[in-house]
Amino acid sequence: MPRELAQHLGRPLYAERRARGTRTGSRALTCYGQAALGLRWLRQNTDVDALARDHGISRATGYRYLDEIVTVLADQAPDCTRHWNKPRAEA
Repeated sequence: MPRELAQHLGRPLYAERRARGTRTGSRALTCYGQAALGLRWLRQNTDVDALARDHGISRATGYRYLDEIVTVLADQAPDCTRHWNKPRAEA
C-alpha cells in the first residue's frame, strides 16, 4: 500500500477526531495507523481479526476504527450515499 495513500486518508481521519473532541494520544493507533488498517481491509479484504492482531488492538477496536473510516469516506463523497439510498424503480 502506498504511504501517500494512507497519509491522504489520515488527513480526514485527523479532522474527524478533532471534530469529535478526541484527545491527542488517547487512541490505540495514530491516524496513519488507522488509515493503514482501513486500506488493508478495503483493498486486500483482510479479516478483521487478523487486522486487529497485526495492529495490536482488540477486535472491537478494529471494528470501531473501520466504522469510523467508512463514515469519513462517505462524508467525502455524499453523492454516492444519496445514490445508494434511492428507491429502486418498479419494473
